[in-house]
Amino acid sequence: MKSMTGYGRAREERNGRTITVELRAVNHRYLDCTVKAPRQYGFLDDAVKKAAASRIARGKVEIFVSVETQEGGDIAVTVNHTLAKRYLDALHDLSETYGLRDDVTVAVLAKMPDVLGSERIEQDADELTHDVLAVFSAACDGFDEMRLREGEKLADDVRSRCAAIERMVGEVETRSPERVKEYRERLLARMQEVLADTSIDETRILTEAAIYADKTAVDEETVRLRSHLHQLDGMLKETQPVGRKLDFLVQEMNREANTIGSKANDVDMARIVVDVKSEIEKIREQIQNIE
Repeated sequence: MKSMTGYGRAREERNGRTITVELRAVNHRYLDCTVKAPRQYGFLDDAVKKAAASRIARGKVEIFVSVETQEGGDIAVTVNHTLAKRYLDALHDLSETYGLRDDVTVAVLAKMPDVLGSERIEQDADELTHDVLAVFSAACDGFDEMRLREGEKLADDVRSRCAAIERMVGEVETRSPERVKEYRERLLARMQEVLADTSIDETRILTEAAIYADKTAVDEETVRLRSHLHQLDGMLKETQPVGRKLDFLVQEMNREANTIGSKANDVDMARIVVDVKSEIEKIREQIQNIE
């Protein structure tokens, strides 16, 4: 399991270029990827985003691409052969016409205006894209290592809170039948006080207690809550992104806790439910960081 928050960086020399790729990510409901590269390398955007989508499921991701060409590495020297021949013919003509020594050398010819020129070599888009993606993959490896470490910490925290909730669910299950017994005793005491010497219908008391028990029974909710806790523990062991599934499951857990709270009608149980909901909320906050 991985956190959505992380940072990775890689720098490599490839085909006469120094390529640096950095990526950082923070929480986001979906994958929101932005690529920032020099304007002349705008063709890299789609390829890098596609590569990011294959490695990252969720998060707001910023990817920075830097391409540095070795000094002069992207400059080609050109020769204007037509112009050079004309200069050479003219120099030979001067030599023959005026009886001068013909000592024309390459150095002399190269100094003639516009014989030599320079132009920037057009980048091979496919080659550069391949190289950038290789460096991006290396940066992603470091990025994932950081996210895995953070993800394990998040998982440990969530597990500890699940264990606390399970203990509290056990307290609720223990407390639930005691409430019915206390209600029956309070009901009997009130009826004895009101009716005084009149005989009390024990059946009526049992019926009222049974109705109360049915209205306030939380067995189904605690069973479902335990089931959700078991599912959550299983999800924490998965290697695929589970953030959205966890988010849905925590909503279901909160729904069960709310139902238990509405049926509590008891100070001690209400306190326990508040603590359960507090732990669920902390779990919800933590899983917002999970991919």
